[in-house]
Amino acid sequence: MAYHEPTEELSAEARNVHRALSSLCEELEAVNWYNQRADVLEDPQLKALIEHNRDEEIEHAAMLLEWLRRLLPKFDEELRTYLFSSGDITLLEEAGGEDGGEAQGSASSRASGSGSLGIGSLR
Repeated sequence: MAYHEPTEELSAEARNVHRALSSLCEELEAVNWYNQRADVLEDPQLKALIEHNRDEEIEHAAMLLEWLRRLLPKFDEELRTYLFSSGDITLLEEAGGEDGGEAQGSASSRASGSGSLGIGSLR
């Protein structure tokens, strides 16, 4: 992923976002490679190893998404709308209203706005 503006004119935050997005692309590409390799492997032990490697890349991608979510309010808004939702993904935005607010069934609306994961007491 290339810079489209002179790097010396970009803020440190913009350069860090670029690094995170580039890294996210690399992690997702690695997931794809490992997934394809695992799909064609016949040796069960090697397949398990390759699937483990793929899963590590998925973890890295998730960590990068979380970093972006924390930094960029629009990422936070969109991820809250679409992740961990149920129903037709293409209808979630419409269910959330014109302003793209949270759709019914999104993770945070299921938690009643309390910040809870909605899983109840762990005691």
